[in-house]
Amino acid sequence: MKLSAELKAFEARLGHGFAQPALLIRALTHSSMSSPTRDDNQRLEFLGDRVLGLVMAEAVLDHDKSASEGQLAPRYNALVRKETCAGIAREIDLGAALKLGRSEMISGGRRKQALLGDAMEAVIAAVYLDAGFKAAQAMILRLWATRITTVEDDARDPKTSLQEWAQARGLPPPAYVEISRSGPDHAPVFTLEARLEDGQTSQATAGSKRQAEQAAARALLDRLESS
Repeated sequence: MKLSAELKAFEARLGHGFAQPALLIRALTHSSMSSPTRDDNQRLEFLGDRVLGLVMAEAVLDHDKSASEGQLAPRYNALVRKETCAGIAREIDLGAALKLGRSEMISGGRRKQALLGDAMEAVIAAVYLDAGFKAAQAMILRLWATRITTVEDDARDPKTSLQEWAQARGLPPPAYVEISRSGPDHAPVFTLEARLEDGQTSQATAGSKRQAEQAAARALLDRLESS
């Protein structure tokens, strides 16, 4: 089986040439494109999540040999969460190579965080099945390298940090207010605002309320800490 020029270009961005091209095609096939003769990437996503978890657990241990379990856990969580996988996917333009059904294409599936994160995990599994754990580990460590070295900042839970900031200044906990909801029921988009009693606010948009709250809190924290 030969890969298209588009998928060959993605192989180059990924840094792995597939001996079994069908694995890559499957990893990039969303369920909206599945059929009796075409497998989607859901089962690969399940496996890739576990491969990524093992690689990241070892990586955070190696990066800081004096860290306690209480320090390691949030760093690990920050590295394997769906938002991080989606961020990596955007950096290698995985969305351009996704195989989507018409409805997902119309609704902007190539930009959706959940789809990108899931596909990134599926690609990890495809590399693992194609060339073994060492190859998958090398690819993950290369793509995640900067995040591993800066994970301490990313590991902070922004909602908790914003609440601590407010309490330290005698303010009540921040409020989170839904500003709008758009998109179809199967792929909603939420815009939420983090508000402090002193009038400072920040908004963020994401595919879930939790993600939007976290992003709004992080944006407000960044502004507060830089002022």
